[in-house]
Amino acid sequence: MEKVVSKHRVALVTNAADYAGPPAFSALIAAGFRVLVHDNAFGEPATWSAFLRNHPGAERILAEHPAELIEAVWMKEGRLDALVSNDHYPAPQSAFTTTELTHLRNTLEALLVRPFALLQAAVPKLKRQGGANIVLITSCRTRSPIAGGAVPDAARAAANALVRSLSVELAPDNIAINAIAPNFLYSEAYYPRSVFVESPRGKAYIDAHVPIGRLGRPEEIGEVVSFLATTHARFLTGAVIDFSGGWPATAPRPS
Repeated sequence: MEKVVSKHRVALVTNAADYAGPPAFSALIAAGFRVLVHDNAFGEPATWSAFLRNHPGAERILAEHPAELIEAVWMKEGRLDALVSNDHYPAPQSAFTTTELTHLRNTLEALLVRPFALLQAAVPKLKRQGGANIVLITSCRTRSPIAGGAVPDAARAAANALVRSLSVELAPDNIAINAIAPNFLYSEAYYPRSVFVESPRGKAYIDAHVPIGRLGRPEEIGEVVSFLATTHARFLTGAVIDFSGGWPATAPRPS
């Protein structure tokens, strides 16, 4: 029996519970996609129920490994038009000399190895279907490194380099791959509301260091995700798009 291929445009958002995951879902639903979401936390019924309550129309895919996730998508839909690899991992500052190698390995696993494996599993299928749009959510934090940030800086720099290199390999197959590289985007993962929105000290820090004077709004990055996921202009590939409100500025904003 021949497998039925979905008549809808299909998108997959990984690590969908936080960072750019929720706004990516909302923007892709608004753009007419059937949106599949994956997050390790969605195995917990309460977490999934809360996400679904706030994001009606989400369809959960449960899989432990990237290759299993891609196979599950194809078994369900038979196609994938847009893949959003939304990768985040805790980034505490730690001195290089005292950083545990397990922290380095775990960070690289989350921000580089897993998205690499995800793309490695997806690309052969995307080639056979005639193309697709891939979006990685990375970071532009390396534009102004800080002491104690060597581990996340190294992982994010590698992910951005991966996008540039893969664009060369994938362009002949009509697969565009681009990255959105945020900093100062509101998310509970990196810039939680209690610290940077509700706290006067946190708000003052943002006002002093971000030229636009506020955190990035989730719906704003959703617009960029939607554009890269829907565009037919696949001549646009290999771009790493800063999403940082003008940061880093050459000098702090005047008080």
